[in-house]
Amino acid sequence: MPAEVSIQRPASPPLTERQEARRRRILHASAQLASRGGFDAVQMREVAESSQVALGTLYRYFPSKVHLLVATMQDQLEHLHGTLRKKPPTGETAAERVAVTLMRAFRALQREPHLADAMVRALTFADRSVSPEVDQVSRQTTAIILDAMGLTAEPTAEQLSAVRVIEHTWHSALITWLSGRASIAQVRIDIETVCRLIEVTAPRPPGP
Repeated sequence: MPAEVSIQRPASPPLTERQEARRRRILHASAQLASRGGFDAVQMREVAESSQVALGTLYRYFPSKVHLLVATMQDQLEHLHGTLRKKPPTGETAAERVAVTLMRAFRALQREPHLADAMVRALTFADRSVSPEVDQVSRQTTAIILDAMGLTAEPTAEQLSAVRVIEHTWHSALITWLSGRASIAQVRIDIETVCRLIEVTAPRPPGP
C-alpha cells in the first residue's frame, strides 16, 4: 500500500491545554482502534468520532493516517519510557542494561500485536512529510537507550553512533518478528549482539 501524500507542514505553535487534551483523545482513539484490528482498522472518520472531534479538526492535527499512527508510536514509547524509569533495568554493564530494556520494550509491544503492526507499518509507509513524527519516534527510542546506559558523562560521537545502530536493529527486529520471520529467541540474540557495540565504543581511560 503506498504512503499517503500530504503537504509539508510549517512549524506549529505550542498547543494550549485544551488542544493538548484533544490531541491526547485522538491518540488514545487511534491506539484503541489499532489494538482491535491493526492498520486497516484505523479510519480517520472513526478516529474523529471516537475522540469526539470534527473530521476537519483531526486532519489539522494529523494530515493522514500515517502521520497519526507514527505519532501514536511516539506516544506509546513515551508511556513505556515512563514505566521503564520507575523500574530501571538491572545489569552489570551498560550493554546488559540496554539489552534488558529493549527486550522489555519489545515484550510490551508484543502484548498488543495489532497495535504494534499498525505502528510499524505506518513507519514503513512514512514519506518525507512525516519526518517530524518519525524524528520524534527516533528521539524517544534514543532517550530510552541512553537512560538504560546510565552514563555519567555526555555520550561521545562514537557512542551516539552505536545507539543509532542499536535503534535500527531494534526496529528491524520488531519488523521481522511481526512478519513471522524471527522468533523471540532470535530477537533477543540480535539485540544482545548489537548492544555489545556499547562496550566497543565506550571511552577508554588514558594510558599511563
